[in-house]
Formats: sequence, C-alpha cells, structure tokens
Amino acid sequence: MRTSLYTDRYELTMLEAALKSGRHERPAVFEVFTRSIPDRRPWGVFAGLGPLISAIEDFRFGEEELEWLESTETVGRDALEWLAGYRFGGDVHAYPEGELYGPGSPVLIVEAPFAQAVLLETLVLSHLNFSSAVAGAASMITCAAGDRPVIEMGSRRVDPEAAVHAARSAYLAGFASTSNLEAGRRYGIPTAGTASHAFVLAYEDERDAFRAQVDAFGPSTTLLVDTYDIQEGIRRAVSTAGAALGAVRVDSGDLGVEAVKARRLLDELGAPGAKLVVTGDLDAHSIAALGGAPVDVYGVGTSVVTGMGFPTAGFVYKLAAIGPGSGAGPMRPVAKRSAGKASFGGRKWAWRGRVANGEEGWCDFVSTSDQAPPGATPLQVPVISGGRSASVRVLVESRRHHLEVRQRVGTTSELGVVRL
Repeated sequence: MRTSLYTDRYELTMLEAALKSGRHERPAVFEVFTRSIPDRRPWGVFAGLGPLISAIEDFRFGEEELEWLESTETVGRDALEWLAGYRFGGDVHAYPEGELYGPGSPVLIVEAPFAQAVLLETLVLSHLNFSSAVAGAASMITCAAGDRPVIEMGSRRVDPEAAVHAARSAYLAGFASTSNLEAGRRYGIPTAGTASHAFVLAYEDERDAFRAQVDAFGPSTTLLVDTYDIQEGIRRAVSTAGAALGAVRVDSGDLGVEAVKARRLLDELGAPGAKLVVTGDLDAHSIAALGGAPVDVYGVGTSVVTGMGFPTAGFVYKLAAIGPGSGAGPMRPVAKRSAGKASFGGRKWAWRGRVANGEEGWCDFVSTSDQAPPGATPLQVPVISGGRSASVRVLVESRRHHLEVRQRVGTTSELGVVRL
C-alpha cells in the first residue's frame, strides 16, 4: 500500500514553493527529538522504526494519488511531475528500536535533498510519536509488574491499524503477549485471550458456560469468574475443570482484596496450580499497588494503547542544517529562536556514557562533531543508506535490547542529555 498521502498538505505547499525557487535540491539535515518526557518519567522508549522504514519504502505517488492532487488543485503541474518520480534516495540514521532517550536526544536524522526530506515529516512523526508513547507507557507498566507477565489487551480502544502498532510497541517494551491476532500474524508476537462476560451470560447457568469452554479448550483454559459472584464463580470453575484448572480471571472489584480471597479459595479447593489473572483498567500505578497481592498475570488495555494518557511522545521534525545553492561547501546550521521552542543548529551525533564528575547515572552526549567522548558508545546507526534499507533489528532483538538497556540504566534515574 502506498503511503504518500499519509502527509499533511503543508508539506506539498513547501515542496511547490521550493521547486519554484530552486531550493528543492539543496542538501538538508532534519532531526527528530522531543523537548520533554511526559509524566515525569526518567526516559522515553524509541519505537516504531521498523514500520517507519517500510512506510518510507512505500512512499510513492501513483496515478490515483496524482489525479486526486490535480483534481483538488493541491499543487501545480511542475510539482505533480516531480512527485510522479519521487523516490527517497537519502540517508537515515536512528537510535536502535527499544533504546532509551531523553529530552533533546536526536533519535532520528534524515539527510537528503530538501524536497525529498521535507515530505517525510508527517510520515515519520505519526509512526514514531504513537509507537514511542505506547512503548514508554508499556515499559513503565512492565517495570511495575516485575517478573509477572502482562498481556496487552487494548485493541478495542484505538483505530484498528493503531492497535497493531500498539501491540508491537508493548511487546517491544516487555509485555508477554497480545490479544490482537493481526499483531501476532504480522510480527510473531505470542497471543493470548480468555472469554468475555457476554459468553457467560449467553448460558442460563455459569456452570454451562464454563463446561463449554473446558470442553473446547481443556481444563488448562482461563475462566472468567466475576460475572455474578467471584467466590461462587471460583467454586464453579474448580468443580468444572478440576485440579488441572489453568487460571481464573477477575475483572472487577477491589483487585487487591479479591486476589487474596481468590488465591486462598483456589488453594482450599485443591487447585493450587491455577493462576490468577487480573484485569480492569490497570496502569503502572495500580499494578505497583498490587505488588504484594498474589497475582500471577496482569491484563492491560486502555492505559497502554493511550500511552497512559500521553498518546504522543512529543517528537518534532526540524531542519538542522542546509547546504549552499551550488551544492559545494559546508552546510549552514539553522535553528529556531521561538520562545519555548528554540532548537540547536547543525547535524547532531549522539553517544551514551556515564554522567561526568564521577556521579552516578547515564546520559546522552550530543554534539555537532562526530568525535566520540571518551568511553561513550555511539547511539545512532544507519537504517537507510542511499535510499536502501540497511540492517534493522527484528522485533525480538529490539525487545531484548530494550530490556538490557533498561536494566543497565535503571528505572528511576533520569536520563539526561549533555550538549558538547
């Protein structure tokens, strides 16, 4: 599917004006960064790079798109002809997916002729802002959950395609599985699911619903026990599935209190191996509060797919440098001076290292020089070179990278950014 119209109109406005002025071919550098990390979190999680690379590869203007642009008089004939031959031929460097970042970290750099690069702004930001927001929330949730697995269950809260990207980002940040089957098919994420209250209500008796599910999936299935009365539901679940009952799910009430009561009753009824799954508008804070409860698995929906109330990472796509009209000579750094939105000019490089002066903690060192600080590790890697995709980690590798980096940096220390 072509992605060329996943674009704001002002990008084509800038393209047409640049074509007329002859500035379209000037070499340019754009960078992606955020000015702040939401919710006082210590860092953000960079996500969405894999789908973005695919979207850039599919960024083409075919006959249908061009005919529509012409019929709406969005751009003129010269711009239409230029768009008909559009192929991104530049370079993209980025932080690895799953990497942590701080405010001002240059997580993605685009180097290409101005017209080629300026068209990508909306495509880049729509992928990275949503996916990184979800990944940041998911990482906070899995930090709170500790070694207890978390299932992503938020598909019904967002657009269908966004749900797939949300499931991918949640898995990247440590979730164990997703309820979304398309995410499972597309990205190989483990899938999980139980049944809803509608299934139980479809039977005259709760036991009949449990029996139907056990007959279909065996006693190791997970039975939803809070449709009527949780304690009675657990008794019926055990009487139906026996000691081999896989799990029960509780979706309502005071989950801390109900978890203790449920665990005690399961043990008394001879089902000590049955796990307890809790769901119901959970987020990182409520999961942390359940840390002492005998919960085995969490199911999280709304809070993860909405980024725990922050559906965007706040990334911006800004021009950092532009070349001379002749095509020869040094790039000219450019920067905004707007109040509250000032930027810093020049192509940026970034490294991860220890905070200076012997203090504890880590930071991103950012410089317009490509010379690495002593002992620091480079963060940016090539992901597109000359318009061709370079090596990008598969999802399971990015997940592993995130968990390793998170453990090394820590979950409480703020990741600062130092400009050199």
